[in-house]
Amino acid sequence: MSFQAYLDNIQKKTGKTADDFKKLADAKGFSDKGVLKPAVKATQVTNWLKEEFELGHGHAMAVYALLKGIKEEGSK
Repeated sequence: MSFQAYLDNIQKKTGKTADDFKKLADAKGFSDKGVLKPAVKATQVTNWLKEEFELGHGHAMAVYALLKGIKEEGSK
């Protein structure tokens, strides 16, 4: 499955786009302007996404990768 397919599935499940998650992460204090703060660990982000949006681990890690800058929308 491509990275973009993960993001598409997340949007179908939650109604939230990648930009929405960047804004939500900013509001939670995990990121600044959609970029994850250095002190924030993957577990903090994935636990939040699992609890609040009922995402599985793989999908939560996709959002983490987006915030961390490891992957971008449209990536394979």
